[in-house]
Amino acid sequence: MTTPPWLTAATLETGVRTFAAGSSNPRITTFHDHTNLRGYDDKASWCSSFVNWSMAQVGIAGTGSALARSWLDWGMPLETPRLGCVAVLSREDPTGWKGHVGFFLRADTEHVYLLGGNQLDEVREHFYPLSAVLGYRWPDAVATRSVSHIP
Repeated sequence: MTTPPWLTAATLETGVRTFAAGSSNPRITTFHDHTNLRGYDDKASWCSSFVNWSMAQVGIAGTGSALARSWLDWGMPLETPRLGCVAVLSREDPTGWKGHVGFFLRADTEHVYLLGGNQLDEVREHFYPLSAVLGYRWPDAVATRSVSHIP
């Protein structure tokens, strides 16, 4: 299975993490620059900022929003996930506005495994209940026009 270029870009950021109170990781501030949180520090939720940044690294337009659930309206929906697709999860209330977003790596009978930002305060792989998944998304033709090597 071919690794999508945005997942490769995201993987290179593994280990980037939130700094302790009183300081801010400038790398995470850079992630925010691709959303409506431009100029915010690393204390603001940054999972969607990271996905937006990762897509931008390979010329794909993201949502421009720091809200994880904004990805439910981006690209095209997938019935079944594929490596590197954007996975959108609910957080706390499935009908609420809070969520989480990251890149799909794999799933088992109980969990989905994502690479994402702000997962235990860093860019890393982490698992979530399958029941939290709201949807899987893939870049559509318009978003990927400048990226011809996507499978």
